[in-house]
Parts: sequence; structure tokens; C-alpha cells
Amino acid sequence: MEIKEKIYGLFKSIDEMDSDKFVTFLTDDAEFRFGNAPSVHGKPAIREAVAGFFSTIKAISHKNHNLWVHPDSVLYEGEVTYTRHDGSKLSIPFVNKFGMVGDKIKDYFIYIDITPLYSASS
Repeated sequence: MEIKEKIYGLFKSIDEMDSDKFVTFLTDDAEFRFGNAPSVHGKPAIREAVAGFFSTIKAISHKNHNLWVHPDSVLYEGEVTYTRHDGSKLSIPFVNKFGMVGDKIKDYFIYIDITPLYSASS
């Protein structure tokens, strides 16, 4: 499968809020960092962290703006829309950097400020 298709498949798993499917795109020893949160290492810990995040929202969807594939990395720029449990929605721009080993993600870094997601005034 082409790397771009893999990345789109990854985001489909995120939009479906499927943490088990999400980790299938990662190496066993992957590192995952979401915004300014501490890094999480290894599939089991990453699955737990992602599932925990999913439990704080009702839904999520991504819109792709740009995707750049390099020999050992991928950059993905887009906009994410979160639906809170109260039904309100918030869209935020983001950039992800994936360090690749073959067709698996070893380093998954999300550059985003999700402070507004949990702010009472948003």
C-alpha cells in the first residue's frame, strides 16, 4: 500500500475513534506526542492514551490541506473538527510529523493547541 493511502487510512481510524485500528499503523516501539503533552511510548501505552482522549469527545473529523511524503518522514497539514459531548463543535489547524520505518510510523508528533477544546468560553 502506498504511504499516502496508509496515512489516509490512519486518519480514517482516528475519525472512527478506533484506538485498536489506530495502533496498527505504528511500530511496536513508536513514540507518540500530542501537542504539549508528554510523549507516550509503545503500542499499548499509545492505544490507552488515544482511547482516553477519544472518551473526552463525542466525535472527530479531519480535513486534509497538504500531505508531503519524504523518504523517511511524512508531514500532514490539516484541520480537525472536534464535537464535544454537549454537541458543540470546534475546528483547529494542525500539523503532524511522522517518522517512518518502512510503511509504519515510528515517531508521531502532533503540533496543535487544543486548549480551546476544554475551555468553557469556546
